[in-house]
Amino acid sequence: MALTRKFTVTPLTDGSGNATYYSPYVSGRVLAIHYTKIDYAAGVDFTITAEATGETIWTQVDVNATVSVYPRMATHSNAGVASVYAAGGTAVNDWIRLGRDRIKIVIAQGGAAHTGTFVIVTED
Repeated sequence: MALTRKFTVTPLTDGSGNATYYSPYVSGRVLAIHYTKIDYAAGVDFTITAEATGETIWTQVDVNATVSVYPRMATHSNAGVASVYAAGGTAVNDWIRLGRDRIKIVIAQGGAAHTGTFVIVTED
């Protein structure tokens, strides 16, 4: 039976409107990230990656409201070729999986001394 876990991170921006925060160590699938706007400035930018590998989990610019995302990543064959649906050429996506890694949340243009909350949902 899979175990679902939630981690809450509330980055506080510095005087320049930037912040870098980390989740606790995570292993398993990243199911969702729920962002709750508290008082970040309109147009805040997020870059959310795996700390050790640098894998992109979620990047978005000019965010103005609370939002939930369910990130996935493109898959590849064992030859390193992108897996695509036969005719359309659309990428085949799958869960993002982490092995004892932290999720790095970088905030830009959030306004000085502002916060927002990120709830990261994972499954072992």
